[in-house]
Amino acid sequence: MIEDYKNANKNDHSLDESFFLNCCLKDLTNYLSQHQKKITDYDLPQPTYESITNINKFIVEEKSIKISKEDLDSIRKLNSQQQNAFDSVVHSIDSHAHTIFFIDGPGGTGKTFLYKSILAYIRSKGLIALATATSGIAAMSLPGGRTAHSRFKIPILLDSTSTCFISKQSDLADLIRHASLIIWDEATMAHRHALEALDRTLRDITDIDDFFGGKNIVLGGDFRQVLPVVPNGTRSETIDASLIRAPFWKNVIKIKLMNNMRAINDCLFADFLLRIGNGEENSIKEDMIKVPDEINIPWRGDQTIHDLIDFTFSSLHESSNNKEYIINRAILTPTNESVEQINNLVVQKFLGQTYIYYSFDSVEDDTLHLYQQEYLNSISPGGLPPHRLILKIGCPVILLRNLDPQIGLCNGTRLICRVFHRNIIDAEIANGPFKGTRVFIPRIPLKPSDNVKMPFKLIRKQFPIKLAFALTINKSQGQTIPNVGVYLPEHVFSHGQLYVALSRGVSLSQTKILVKNGKIDRHLGTFTKNVVYRDVLHNCT
Repeated sequence: MIEDYKNANKNDHSLDESFFLNCCLKDLTNYLSQHQKKITDYDLPQPTYESITNINKFIVEEKSIKISKEDLDSIRKLNSQQQNAFDSVVHSIDSHAHTIFFIDGPGGTGKTFLYKSILAYIRSKGLIALATATSGIAAMSLPGGRTAHSRFKIPILLDSTSTCFISKQSDLADLIRHASLIIWDEATMAHRHALEALDRTLRDITDIDDFFGGKNIVLGGDFRQVLPVVPNGTRSETIDASLIRAPFWKNVIKIKLMNNMRAINDCLFADFLLRIGNGEENSIKEDMIKVPDEINIPWRGDQTIHDLIDFTFSSLHESSNNKEYIINRAILTPTNESVEQINNLVVQKFLGQTYIYYSFDSVEDDTLHLYQQEYLNSISPGGLPPHRLILKIGCPVILLRNLDPQIGLCNGTRLICRVFHRNIIDAEIANGPFKGTRVFIPRIPLKPSDNVKMPFKLIRKQFPIKLAFALTINKSQGQTIPNVGVYLPEHVFSHGQLYVALSRGVSLSQTKILVKNGKIDRHLGTFTKNVVYRDVLHNCT
């Protein structure tokens, strides 16, 4: 453990072995105290190096983040829109202004490229820039990135008066006071109460009664994509939860990025996606739009699902051992029920020996064992793995919990199964900056989120993964899937879902959509609903 502290401070030759020992002991003491335990309970000595109390481990960690030459060189490669955003942010920091920016652009317009350039420049000047994102996948794409909830200790259950769990005298508060810039990517996915909680907390920490305590803030995202999830929420409740309803929104400087849409190499497809996202595609009653013939698979009964699978996973038998083939394909669908249906069908076609892991289910504080195992096994709340987990070597899975974001194990990471053990799965990270890293996934106790309405608290001991031949549309956000199939047994039900599903692909020729109830009387072709809250798009400009 001490080696980590040595690596983080290898450029400071004035530090001796006792310094690193006491750094480790201090952090262990702090961690154990959070669980009402003492370091002496484990036959370990207490920290003795007095000056250790003056060392802020958060500041040390931030200043030890490596600045890659590639990110520094990227500053010279910014296009005109990115350069304008870069100059505006840097000028605000250099002039000690207090500015809130919002970087708006569809997927693939270079938002992450821009963030990396800004972070590299600020950190090369010896300043501190905090990189955060709403989702773990987006956070992993940023050097030193963390989820906003993890970095700022934002409560899971939020209301209009919530604040972050940060003591004014803590090392984390000191880090925030030293920060010259805070970046929050995918902010459009976050509930506005989360940003308002951060605003209130930063005002308290800095003693500056200005938005976000006078810090320079860069928010980023795409309002065309899905908005914050409000369980059983109405349209008005979803809009009210979005960023545009935050008190500081009228003070935000908006910068649009529209050029160079990522790997979407088909101009017709890119234009089609923007019309979908902006709600400008021609529609008939109830926002029904016609699916282009080039990507449509006409519904001919349940057998048609196999046609979609055969298109998305063509040559599956010959390519089961090809990692790139597996990770570049997925079928997207709105609900967990449909995801499980597709995954079960594809894993049967996948070559290899079948491994089945059964969960151990119980109910919290159920001392009388009132709930039968068979009943608990049959429950599959969102966010939990299934009781009966069917896997094969080489199959793709998706992680359902943040296990260790620093090595790429965060909620939404896709992995390839390599070796199966009784209580450990040896897997390989398949996407993101940690691609190719071998990791171990343990079997751990899991609970459903507080949003799941159940009369008891289920505890499921299982591997925190699901098969990833199919993903929910919301789960796929932030990922590029070159060969994508979209299965809609029912039409999409929330803002931006259709846009997110189709924009995971890169061209018309590599995208197919199957709509079960797509026929409309007296109209030829297949139709599906495109839900777009136009007032959100209008207010974001």
